[in-house]
Amino acid sequence: MDIRFEQAEARFEGRTILQPLTLSLVEKRIGIIGLNGSGKTTFARMINGLVAPTAGHVTVDGFDTVKQADAVRGRVGFIFQNPQNQIILPILKEDLALGLKRKKLSAAEVKAASDAVLSRFGIAHLAERRAHELSGGELQLAAMASVLVTQPELLIMDEPTNQLDLKNRNLVSRTIEGLHESVVVITHDLDLIGDFERVLLFHQGQLVGDGPADETIEFYRGLAE
Repeated sequence: MDIRFEQAEARFEGRTILQPLTLSLVEKRIGIIGLNGSGKTTFARMINGLVAPTAGHVTVDGFDTVKQADAVRGRVGFIFQNPQNQIILPILKEDLALGLKRKKLSAAEVKAASDAVLSRFGIAHLAERRAHELSGGELQLAAMASVLVTQPELLIMDEPTNQLDLKNRNLVSRTIEGLHESVVVITHDLDLIGDFERVLLFHQGQLVGDGPADETIEFYRGLAE
């Protein structure tokens, strides 16, 4: 996965949310940190085209996130901060089938793909459950399944351990660790990304730190004092 920002900038109602930025991301596990309002979520949403750059451009494997949005979104999955917003249909197995609709698979192929992703995350027993019946950890795993059933190469997660108790936080952390897809994780949970290959630190709309997890996190701790 090759993500490139070329003087990409994000402005909203005359205010700069993200200063012009040029960089390339190729690492398998990337963390994004920063204070609230620092621009980190805007940056992540620019990767899959949820936010279009107001200047410059962003590409994923050579595909422009604006001009070739379908190709990009086929490669990049996004899990929102509230995973309940990820589950559109009330029953989990129905939601998985909806995600596969654009692939024009047969009913048997849809069932096989859905069963496989549910088994992968150990939540096959939740197939008939409603989203509001799930625990925080189960809901996060269900959100992962709903995105990964379409087989993107990259998964972006916005605060995946937010408001989880310790048991569910550890469950989600282990699951992320075991993913074979590339991941970009926006988080305030610094332990979650403590062994990531690369961590980006945003502050006041600028990229102010970029390096191995331990170095960037240490710099962030000093910045946040």
